[in-house]
Amino acid sequence: MTDFEQQLQELVRGADEVLPDGGLAAKLKKGKPLVVKTGFDPTAPDLHLGHTVLINKMRQFQEFGHEVIFLIGDFTGMIGDPSGKNATRPPLTPEEIQANARTYESQIYKILDENSTRIEFNSNWMGKMDAAGLIKLSSHHTVARMLERDDFNKRYTGGQPISIHEFLYPIVQGYDSVALRADVELGGTDQKFNLLVGRQLQQDFGQEPQVVLTMPLLEGLDGVQKMSKSLGNYIGITDAPGEMFGKIMSISDDLMWRYFELLSFRSIEDIAGIKKSVEDGRNPRDAKFELAVEIVARFHGEAAGAAAQQEFVSRFQQGAMPEDIPDVTLQSDDGQLGIAHLLKGAGLVASTSEAFRMIQQGAVKIDGARVEDRGLQIPAGSADVYQVGKRKFARVHLK
Repeated sequence: MTDFEQQLQELVRGADEVLPDGGLAAKLKKGKPLVVKTGFDPTAPDLHLGHTVLINKMRQFQEFGHEVIFLIGDFTGMIGDPSGKNATRPPLTPEEIQANARTYESQIYKILDENSTRIEFNSNWMGKMDAAGLIKLSSHHTVARMLERDDFNKRYTGGQPISIHEFLYPIVQGYDSVALRADVELGGTDQKFNLLVGRQLQQDFGQEPQVVLTMPLLEGLDGVQKMSKSLGNYIGITDAPGEMFGKIMSISDDLMWRYFELLSFRSIEDIAGIKKSVEDGRNPRDAKFELAVEIVARFHGEAAGAAAQQEFVSRFQQGAMPEDIPDVTLQSDDGQLGIAHLLKGAGLVASTSEAFRMIQQGAVKIDGARVEDRGLQIPAGSADVYQVGKRKFARVHLK
């Protein structure tokens, strides 16, 4: 495999789409560093592992010598990204945006190289644009094109209001690519429309259109919904080492491979080797150990990763858990089962109301990680140890 082929294979690893087909290969063949842009609106103060899927991809481009731009959308944050939303998002205040942006800057360097990362704020150009300039920019897109967006279309046909300022969001995000003369823009699958607007605007402004590379949205601990703080299924990059390790160990064996692909810095060949060893009989738990140690070490240091594993082993394999944990097999509903029904079915609580009460009290754990979400859905295929209080344990296999 040539260096070019290896680079291309790593850069498209885990990607959902690369548009246009062959576009990235064509830009790489030019043999010059590419300008790679990824935008983040500072809507919350802390990042979670779902956010790092894109940051990890930025790191890969960085390692191959390309210029990566971490764009903080302090201007677009005041609009509110309508992507995937069924109602108008409340805009953040400038003070909230600036406070959140500062925490982003301090967190991303746990993944990216600080010396070769370029940070930009889109208020630097949008804040200087006058009303006439914004009107002229808006003339590059039509209402008909906007209503092709699935989320806008559903709201329009459903009689739900769409504010005019929401139409500005994809136009402003697209103009960011013009201002930065981006060769590549990265985004989640929910950003595809916005990224394609960037291609169109670059063409309108006489630039070579960027390549669009979309990454899948990482599933949270439930294995179903995308990772989100509001859903309580997230792993924060500022979580304590032991908490982070326990959460990773709580994911299903199937979801583990998804996390390896999107979160691990190991090579494709290394991950394939780990997967082959599990298929040949290695305990999946041991592979999950490797993943958990790697992730904890990334954000807290190698010593913290090793210590978190030792703590986990000490608590759950050396006396903290009884040796005779009963095995229970339950049937899921449509591929998942609510945590309260699972606990009742496993005989750990007498009723779902008791399950909710125990969760409220912080007395429910999955593989040592405390459950906080009463609505948590457990995916089929999981096999985890559930604990209620100090003495009730069950290893539940969900079919």
